[in-house]
Amino acid sequence: MISFTELTVRYGDTLALDGVSGAVADGEWLGVIGPNGAGKTTLLNALARLLAFQGAITICGKPAGRLSRRELARLIAYVPQRPVLPPDMTVSDYVLLGRTAHITYLGVESAADRKICADTIDRLDLSSMADRRLRAMSGGELQRLVLARALAQEAPVLLLDEPTSALDLGRRMEALELIDELRRERGLTVLSAIHDLTLAGQFADRLMLLTNGRIAASGPASTVLADSLLARHFGPGIQVLTTDAGDLAVISRRMPRG
Repeated sequence: MISFTELTVRYGDTLALDGVSGAVADGEWLGVIGPNGAGKTTLLNALARLLAFQGAITICGKPAGRLSRRELARLIAYVPQRPVLPPDMTVSDYVLLGRTAHITYLGVESAADRKICADTIDRLDLSSMADRRLRAMSGGELQRLVLARALAQEAPVLLLDEPTSALDLGRRMEALELIDELRRERGLTVLSAIHDLTLAGQFADRLMLLTNGRIAASGPASTVLADSLLARHFGPGIQVLTTDAGDLAVISRRMPRG
């Protein structure tokens, strides 16, 4: 569904991505993990064509460089870390922006567009806030709202950059469960950057560990979430535990003093 070959991005003299290659299959969830500055956000921004890059990107069998912005928006929905949130816009109108790629340049939204948005708002438990201004919403509510706008876009590929960072633990699980449910219902391909290694391992089919703009490891959680590998890139206090249910839990332990 989406692939990238020798993807390279520079910020001035800084090499942010260094020849990264990979692919995410139809309906697969790839979790991108790594320490701060590893290149996770840069990778997603490059895939969304929000910055200049070298290399090749293919989306749904089409070279990304040949797609118009409208065509790209019909294929990829992106939830960035720092979305633009107009304070005076209402929840309903903000989610409706997700339908922009499906509305003609001089057209207006249809009843079908509004129903898609209303259904999405309801799925993310935001119906009671439909007329609320964005300035009056909490950080967690805004994060769910940005996800609602992306889902209303109905694109087959979903890029998520830390989609649950402003949510408490319970809401994180709810949001990721919803994403996974919709992925299975719609056959979505998901590529997400996430700091919480435990949640990444629970939800992603496969993990890609980035460090210094390169791929350090890629594979199932059982392979990538290993004590020695994570300690090498995140620090010596990292430990991976196995729960009674067989899930992997990544914790950070204090190092002994003296």
